Amino acid sequence: MPVLVVKDEPGPGTQVPPQLQRIPIPLLSPTSDCTGKTVKGRVVHKGPLVSMGEDSYVLKTVIQEVDSQQNMSPEHSSINIILFGALAKDYSESVSQGDMLLVTGFSVGNSPTAQKDKLHACNLQLAGNDAWMYVWPSTVSPRASVPRKRTSPASTEVTKAVKVVKYTYVPLSDLKPGVVVNVYAVVTFFKQPFRTKGTDYCSTLKITDQSNKKVGCTIFCDKLEEHPKIFKMGDIIRLHRVKTQLFNGAISLLTSHGFSVVTFDGMVGSPVIPRTSSESFKFGEEDCQVVEALRTWAANQSLVPAQPCVPLSAVQPTTYFDLTCQLLAKAPVDSSCTLLKVWDGSKCPHPLLDVFVEPNTLEGSPTLSKDMANLTANVLVYDNHVEVARQFKPGSYLRIYNLHAVPGASRLPSNDSVQSDQTGHLGFHLHGGTSYGRGLRVLPEDSPDILDLKKILETFSESDINDSSMFEVWSTPPESFGTAPDEIATERTCDHTVEQVSLAEVKSRSPPQVFHVQVQLKSYQPQRLYQSLKLFCHKCKTIRDVPDDVTVGGLFSEAQKDVGPCNNGYWTLVLPLPREPPSESPSRTLTLLMSSQLMGKGKAKELIFLMGATLEETCRIASAYSNIVPVTSPQGTMTPLDLSAPFLFRGTKRYYGCKQCSQLKVGESLGEGVDVWDEKSVAEALGVQLLQYGLLMKLELQDGTGFLEALLWRDAESFFHVSAEDAAADQEAQDRVQETMDRLCPPGSSTAERPWMDLCLSAYTVEENGQRRACYQICHTGTRGTNPHTHPHASPRDT
Repeated sequence: MPVLVVKDEPGPGTQVPPQLQRIPIPLLSPTSDCTGKTVKGRVVHKGPLVSMGEDSYVLKTVIQEVDSQQNMSPEHSSINIILFGALAKDYSESVSQGDMLLVTGFSVGNSPTAQKDKLHACNLQLAGNDAWMYVWPSTVSPRASVPRKRTSPASTEVTKAVKVVKYTYVPLSDLKPGVVVNVYAVVTFFKQPFRTKGTDYCSTLKITDQSNKKVGCTIFCDKLEEHPKIFKMGDIIRLHRVKTQLFNGAISLLTSHGFSVVTFDGMVGSPVIPRTSSESFKFGEEDCQVVEALRTWAANQSLVPAQPCVPLSAVQPTTYFDLTCQLLAKAPVDSSCTLLKVWDGSKCPHPLLDVFVEPNTLEGSPTLSKDMANLTANVLVYDNHVEVARQFKPGSYLRIYNLHAVPGASRLPSNDSVQSDQTGHLGFHLHGGTSYGRGLRVLPEDSPDILDLKKILETFSESDINDSSMFEVWSTPPESFGTAPDEIATERTCDHTVEQVSLAEVKSRSPPQVFHVQVQLKSYQPQRLYQSLKLFCHKCKTIRDVPDDVTVGGLFSEAQKDVGPCNNGYWTLVLPLPREPPSESPSRTLTLLMSSQLMGKGKAKELIFLMGATLEETCRIASAYSNIVPVTSPQGTMTPLDLSAPFLFRGTKRYYGCKQCSQLKVGESLGEGVDVWDEKSVAEALGVQLLQYGLLMKLELQDGTGFLEALLWRDAESFFHVSAEDAAADQEAQDRVQETMDRLCPPGSSTAERPWMDLCLSAYTVEENGQRRACYQICHTGTRGTNPHTHPHASPRDT
């Protein structure tokens, strides 16, 4: 069970047997024939050695495919490896993160953590005398093939013989001009590489670190692939051998001889996987710790956008946004314009512009099916972006930065004859230039940024967007009803003494009634679970969607137009803000207003009114104070923002009010008799009818006798053991909802693989267009295997 470590100078040793055949990680499956096969990858995670008893050990590590071909369509290119016994101990002593690893004598099994860690659906298991591992330390070229056997701790001298370079990283606040340094930082702004007037490509970045110093960086490389692989703001970057210089009175960084760069996803909890085109680089446990620390710090500083991209379903006319999508087809329009047909699985609420091109110029399939044509967006790419866009292949996943939603067809470069019929339709333009980070790039297939997109697009291979034909496209239900299921995923919590019945019998009976059923989940809507979050008014019984950050940010921008002095007796602090690019933008001021009455009670900071702030600035201030109320001042009178926006920010939580039932008031006499300021007391003081968060989903159920659609609304929180208010602000709560749905309806699963559910159904009638019809709602039911959480808010009740 040896681990063989390659050394950097020629010498005697055991060669890798030439008859072994390598399997790429993406092609592994539980049915793979592993005899005489190898798997190779770079170590991106090394877990601790766990002792299970005397001379019994286990260790988990993760390797990543480093040279997979682009024509592969892997599920994931990183895979867990589980090592047992002396092999695990030997590996722990011999291998470091960043080393290249080749394994043989393994078995392939299903990974029980695939849904959680988003890695390959399988894992590799190595144990016994047939398992071998060949290791190239990160400073040794993997082209070398002369290994030395590591059979005892004494042989650790082989690894120590490899020269290890120790890098020192300088905080950005300590940079001095005219020196070459190494830095770790968080990306706060970036532009895609563009061709200079010479032979190089240039990209520009803005970075920061825990010292809160912001530094610009300019990178010149003659090859496009050598530029940093940055996909979104908040990504982590490691720069080696960059030169500091003084420019316009500020320190900036510039590439120098021997420059190298590695980037990482900036999301907390995602795998620490280096992104680089270099074949040789050092990355160890210390680097992993630095990346994790920067991720945590950036998340606490709100440096990572809450919603880096906007789906087509949330796009509004005239806005600029980033889009993650899949390329369906492309076609040249003229020498300065290329058409990209893309989709992201969501439907834009506005009619979309149709761009006609000659069929013989179109590469790829413009739509996946006739019914999905209204999900396809036409993106017109102009000027310097045309060269990049024409290299894309249909089926690729793209991220398009600073895309412009343009209403009307007046700006189309051609096809004047059809434009008159599309006035008011929405088109998408990627204008020329690189201002505001404008550009586009291909995302790798194993990027964490497209995992959710893949799940959404995969659903269209099994279902149709037409609700009337859903029964025809989903898999056939079980033939027999009443068979004993292997797993029951939910349990009823009611006291009803009714017998369990089939869905066919439920539909044959007239409401109102309560039923007990045993069913499977066939499908559910919405697929994007954040769309299930709703706002509910107990007074007028209305339900509205929770607006996204783009919409809320627009309301804050509009409110800034009405900012002015207000005379209302409030203590006022006015803070001028520095100009931001573009330089011609007007200067702004940030105004904090506090109640003189609360100041007299020593409670001034418990309720702060904020005027002139953007959404991002409001969120940052709310992280430090208990209650932040955004306001504006038309005609010099302070008033809360339009109630389409949150009227209150408390930490990461936002609270909304009902437009119909609220009677806004802001006066100096504020909070008489209020001891504790929370969302309820603030709403009452401002005359706001507080809206309550709720979860609303439509579940399609099936058993051996038929299908039935039921809502999950009134008891959704107890079903998921999650507060809807928490789900609106907490990623962990959102993940629990997603994990529950993935367990009840695993992506890509057949009917036989889905668990059964014991449900309590409430049947009632609703009237629409003068006709009454039966509806069903899941109630008094909770999922198993999740610890219940108590919620301080009552669940929304139907009428």
